[in-house]
Amino acid sequence: MARNNDSKTKKNSSSPENKPGTSVEKLSLDELQRQLNTTLGGLSQAEAERRLEQYGRNTIEEEKVNPILQFLSYFWGPIPWMIEVAAVLSAILGHWVDLIIIGIMLLVNALVGFWHEYQAANAVEELKKQLAPKARVRRDGAWQEIDAINLVPGDVVRLRLGDLVPADVRLADGEYLSIDESALTGESLPVDKKTGDAAYSGSVVQQGEMVAIVGATGANTYFGRTAGLVSSAKSASHFQKAVLTIGDYLIYISLFLAAALILVMLFRGESFLTIVQFALILVVAAIPVALPAVLSMTMAIGARSLTRFKAIVTRLEAIEEMAGVDILCSDKTGTLTQNKLTLGDPALFGTDDAQEIIRVGALASKEEDRDAIDLAVLAGLENKDSLKSYEQQKFVPFDPVSKRTEAAVKGPDGKTFKVTKGAPQVILELCKPEQDITRQANAKVDEFAQKGYRTLGVARSEDDHWMFLGILPLYDPPRDDSADTIQRAKEHGIQVKMVTGDNVAIARSISSELGLGTSIYVAKDLFDEGGGEKPISKKAIEQVERADGFAEVFPEHKYDIVHALQDQGHIVGMTGDGVNDAPALKQANAGVAVSGATDAARSASDLVLTAPGLSVLVKAVEEARKIFERMNSYSIYRITETIRIMIFVVLSMTIFNFYPITTIMIILLALLNDLPIMTIAFDNTWLDPKPIRWDMRRVLTLSTTLGLIGVVQTFGVLVIAKLVLHLGQDQIQSLIYIKLAVAGHLTLFITRTKHSFFSRPFPAPILLFAVLATQVTAAAIVGFGILVTPIPWSYIGLVWVYCLVWMFINDWAKLRVYEHLGLSGKGHRSFLDRLQESLHPGGRRRSV
Repeated sequence: MARNNDSKTKKNSSSPENKPGTSVEKLSLDELQRQLNTTLGGLSQAEAERRLEQYGRNTIEEEKVNPILQFLSYFWGPIPWMIEVAAVLSAILGHWVDLIIIGIMLLVNALVGFWHEYQAANAVEELKKQLAPKARVRRDGAWQEIDAINLVPGDVVRLRLGDLVPADVRLADGEYLSIDESALTGESLPVDKKTGDAAYSGSVVQQGEMVAIVGATGANTYFGRTAGLVSSAKSASHFQKAVLTIGDYLIYISLFLAAALILVMLFRGESFLTIVQFALILVVAAIPVALPAVLSMTMAIGARSLTRFKAIVTRLEAIEEMAGVDILCSDKTGTLTQNKLTLGDPALFGTDDAQEIIRVGALASKEEDRDAIDLAVLAGLENKDSLKSYEQQKFVPFDPVSKRTEAAVKGPDGKTFKVTKGAPQVILELCKPEQDITRQANAKVDEFAQKGYRTLGVARSEDDHWMFLGILPLYDPPRDDSADTIQRAKEHGIQVKMVTGDNVAIARSISSELGLGTSIYVAKDLFDEGGGEKPISKKAIEQVERADGFAEVFPEHKYDIVHALQDQGHIVGMTGDGVNDAPALKQANAGVAVSGATDAARSASDLVLTAPGLSVLVKAVEEARKIFERMNSYSIYRITETIRIMIFVVLSMTIFNFYPITTIMIILLALLNDLPIMTIAFDNTWLDPKPIRWDMRRVLTLSTTLGLIGVVQTFGVLVIAKLVLHLGQDQIQSLIYIKLAVAGHLTLFITRTKHSFFSRPFPAPILLFAVLATQVTAAAIVGFGILVTPIPWSYIGLVWVYCLVWMFINDWAKLRVYEHLGLSGKGHRSFLDRLQESLHPGGRRRSV
C-alpha cells in the first residue's frame, strides 16, 4: 500500500512506498495497480473510507494564520504607529486621560479591522466550499459522483471534456485525452495522452474521455509538491485602485495640513510635544483607517447575500465589474432554453425504420455521461432493452472540433461496426452521399431549423464506408422566464446578445421568440479563422456591436466577440459552461459560469450560477449595483468628513490661534463616527436602472463640495457660540464637538442616495439604530460633562436644529452637483416633486 507523509505514517518518508506521487510518475500502470492493490473495478466504499483516514483529504491545506498573531498585526503599521507615538507622548506629558482614550482607540481600531477581515475571510471560505469540484468515481462496482476532496489513491475515475483532473492519475482505459497542462508547465499547447500515461492534478481535459487510476492526492500530487514555489500575482480591480487613490489623497492632504499646523504653532511658541501629539491624533482621526475593512466587509456580505439567488462569487472584486456590465453575451442552450431536449420525428434517408436510426444514435451515446443530447436520443427509444444485445467496445466523445461522437459496437451476431452522430454537415461530409441526398438533407435541416429544431446527423459503417441514415430533430424550448428576464435586463440598461453554435435559422427562431431581435450574424463571417490571430476589422467590430446574436459560434469566436465589444468601451459579461469557453470567460469583465458548467469554466469565472436560467444573473447584477452604491456612498462620506474636520481645525488654529476641539474630543469623534459605519453593509440602497461605473470626478467633486460647506457650517457654530451665546473656550469646544458628531452622521444620510435624503429607500433599521445609539452617547458626553466641559441640554437641541437646517442646504448642494455632472434626471427635481415622490413612490426606482 502506498502511504503519504502525514502524522499517522510511521515509515521513512523517503521510501517510494510513502510517496504515491512518485508512483504516478515512475511506475508502470501494472506496477501502480499492484502497489495500490486496485483494479479497474474500483475500490469498495469501506476501503475508500479507510484510505481516506490513512492518506487524508485530497486537498492542499492552506497555511492558517494564528488568530492571535493576526490580531496583533493590527498594532503594527503606519496608522497604528502614529497612534502609539501619540500614546507615548501623552504619557511623557502626563496626560493620563488622553493616554487611556488613545489606548481605547487603538484597541477599537484593531478589533474592528480584525473582525471585518475575519468575517470577510469566512464568507469567502463558505463560497469556496460551495464550488468544490466533483469527480466521477467507481465505488462498489458502480459509477457515482463525489466531492473530489474525498478521492484516495487507488480510486478509479472517469475523465472527460471540461474536467479538471482531480488528482495525479495514470490513464488506464480509453482512446485518448487531450490535456491542457499550461497551469503546471506554462506550455500553451494541449498534450495528447494515451493509456499508460500520467495526468496531473489541476490540468484540464480539452478532448476525449478515459478511465484512470488515482495514484496521488493532496500534498503528494505534482501540483501539491510545487505549490510552495508558485506565486500568483493579483491585480487590483478598478474600485480597489480608486480606493487606494482616495486613501492616498486623504493622507497627503492630512499630512500637509498637519505639517503646516505644526510649523505655525511652533512659530507661536507652543510646546513641541503637545502640538505633535495633537497633530498626530488629528491625522489619525482624519485618515480613513476603517476604509479597507468596511469595503471588504461590504463586498463579503453582499457576496454572501448573492448565494440566496444561487449565484456564487469567486472573486469579491468582480462585484464592481458586475455592477457596470452593459452588454451580456449569453449562451443559448440551458441558459435561454430549458436544456430539456425532446426528440422529434426523424428524417429517414438510409433506412425506413425510425426506431433503427434512433437505436444507432443511442449506440453512439454514453448514458453515464449524462449528456443532454445523449439522454434525449436514448429517451426516444421505444424499447431501451434492445440495446442490451449490443456491446459498446469503444467510445469517442463529442468535442467542439470534430462536432460528433463515434463508437465501435459489437452486435448480437458478433460482428463489429461503427456508429456516429453529430452536426449534419459533418456527418454528410464523412459519408459523402450523392448530391441529391445531400441537397435533400440540407433542405430538411433548414426546414427543422425554421421551426427552432436542432438536428443530428446519424451514420453507420461496417466496412469503413459510412452510410448516412438520416436526421434526428431535437427541440429545446425556451425557458418560461427567459423573455421576461431579457426585458428586465433591458430595463437595467443591459443589452443581451445570444451566442450559440446552432445555425442562423435556429438562432433567429429562438431569438425572435424571446424578444431579442433577429439581427443574427454568423461568427465566421465576422472574424478571420485562427482564433483572433489577425486584427478584427472596423466593420466587424461595428457589426458585433449592432448584433442581437451570433450563430455557428466556435470557442475562439467567443473571445473575439468579447474583445471587440471591450474595444468599443463596453463592460462585457459572458456566460459559458465548457472548457473552451474559459478564454472568453477570463477575458470578459464579468465571466459567468452557468448551471452545470464544467470545472474548467467555473475556475475561469468570476460568478458561478447554481440555478438554471438568466434570471439569477439579473438578480446578481442588481445586488452588485447595490453593493457598489454602498461602497460609493461610504467613500464620499469619508472624504467629506476628512476635509470638513481637517480644514476647520487647521484654519481655526492657524488663523484664530484657537483650539476648537481637544485631543480627547478628536478621539471620541473618530470612534463614534466609525462605529455605525460597520452597519452600512446592511443598508437599503437605491437601485440604479443603468450600469454603474466608478466615477472619481463625481466622488471628489461631491465630497469636496460637501466638505467645504461643512467647514463654513462649523465656523457658523463658532461665531454663534462666541458672539451670540458668549461661551467660554471650554464650552465652545464642547459645542463644536457635538456639532461635528451630529453633522457627520447626517452627512452619511445625504451621501447614501442620489436623491433627496428623505426619499426612498429609507435607511435600514440597523443603520438608524447604530446612528441613534452613537448620537445619544455623544449627547450624554457633553450633556453630563463626561471627559469634557458640560453644556446646557438646550444648546444640544439648538445644535440639532442648526444641523438639520444645514442638512437641507447640503442636500440641495448635492443635487446641484449631480445636475452639473449630468445626473439631473436622477437627482434634480423640485422640492414639492421630491416630497410627493417620497410620500407616493413609483416609477422605476426600487429599494431593497
